[in-house]
Amino acid sequence: MSTIPATTAVATPVVLPLPKAMLWLGGTVLFALALYYFIGIDQGATSVFGDNMYIHEFVHDARHFLGFPCH
Repeated sequence: MSTIPATTAVATPVVLPLPKAMLWLGGTVLFALALYYFIGIDQGATSVFGDNMYIHEFVHDARHFLGFPCH
């Protein structure tokens, strides 16, 4: 009985040009900072968006789960 040789998968690296990589890095950093602001810093009274508590209440449970004090 003959055996069929197993094919091995070779990983091909993803190569990004430097300007495109910097664009992705910058977008990721901005997204992470916005997420950090909305979950960790926005407190309603000191909110950039006015004195409403909508964002604070929307992320309230996530804030406690991640260890941010809010009251």
